[in-house]
Amino acid sequence: MATLEIGGIDCRRLAEVSGTPLLVYDEAKIEEQFAAAREGFQSEQFETEVVYAAKAFSCKAIFEKARQAGAGLDVVSGGELYCARQAGVDMKKIYFHGNNKSEDELRMALELGCGTIVLDNRMEAERLVQLAEEEAKGINVLLRVNPGIEAHTHEYIQTSGSDSKFGISIRKRDEIQELVKIVTESKYVTFKGFHSHIGSQITETEGFEKALEIMIRFIKEIKEAYGIQSDWLSIGGGFGIKYTASDKPIPLGEMAQILASACERLLEENSAELKKLLIEPGRSIVGEAGYALYTVGFSKDTDTKHFLFVDGGMSDNIRPALYQAEYSCDIATRMGEPKDKTWCIAGKNCESGDILVREAQLPKTAAEGDLLVIYSAGAYGYSMASNYNRAGRPEVVFAKGGKARRVLRRETYEDQLRLETDESII
Repeated sequence: MATLEIGGIDCRRLAEVSGTPLLVYDEAKIEEQFAAAREGFQSEQFETEVVYAAKAFSCKAIFEKARQAGAGLDVVSGGELYCARQAGVDMKKIYFHGNNKSEDELRMALELGCGTIVLDNRMEAERLVQLAEEEAKGINVLLRVNPGIEAHTHEYIQTSGSDSKFGISIRKRDEIQELVKIVTESKYVTFKGFHSHIGSQITETEGFEKALEIMIRFIKEIKEAYGIQSDWLSIGGGFGIKYTASDKPIPLGEMAQILASACERLLEENSAELKKLLIEPGRSIVGEAGYALYTVGFSKDTDTKHFLFVDGGMSDNIRPALYQAEYSCDIATRMGEPKDKTWCIAGKNCESGDILVREAQLPKTAAEGDLLVIYSAGAYGYSMASNYNRAGRPEVVFAKGGKARRVLRRETYEDQLRLETDESII
């Protein structure tokens, strides 16, 4: 029986050494995606910067890959900021996002020399100005504006509508002007421009190009109306990847090139100027590079389903339960066999909704002890993993050229008890 290889290594060998559930990244694929984004996102009219969205998958190893690729880093919490510092990321290349950053997180960003805060609302702007003056620390800011584009994706990951919890509606011009005024009156906070993000897992260019058009016109109009100079624009991320055969994403390098060219054209058409354009790929860097390996356990037939149970589930990949996300899979140890049976791949967590793949065409010979691989598992699986049912987070391995290295060890029972205590506090 043929067995799948990842990074030149037989999946059985990976499972023997590291156990399952196991998340394996093709390290060369990650490097290729960073390179494609960087090479595609170029312009002679303005500076460009690729910023890796850490929320897709964060650990020191991937932050080091971003640093080596010359990419910036988009963080959304003190934890991601701390990890970036430990990974040796240049703090000036950090962009700190989020709609409700705590005072401690803002102080931390100032103390560590974070390059840019992406402001979400007026209260945050006022708090940052106050803290920057107290600390006598300088920092750049972008203001997140919602262009009102309806992205064709799940409602939970649409982010630019008028009722989004993120940013300020582009229609609220006076409120935007007041917020920029708060920032520009501070000698420590420097307003650089605007940020927008229309959603995630978007596989077409139209939404991004429309957002660019809206934002460039907005930048020109707000300069004419209020004298606000915007030098930088981030168009965000959300570039889709291939999860199933029905997904037809545009390759990341091509998408980056399309956006850079569209921005050049729109700036010329609108007689506008920009000094810097940014994109924030996350899923499209790591998603397809990641493979989730599980060991098949019991199987069971019901009136309408043939269940195949695996030793992980929603505790290491909650996306199918949360977003109704779809994946493709194979029996990694039976790659050459006919796919002649429809299986429902279910996890071991105590929830009826713990289904990883609802209808998987796999060999009818699939049996206990086989390895099942889920493709494109590199984004938002480990990041959103939990200890539900006291499940431990899986081990994470990077594989390349026939060699593998462990970058996150498997979480043990002892690890899960490390925070437990019995101490009087009041």
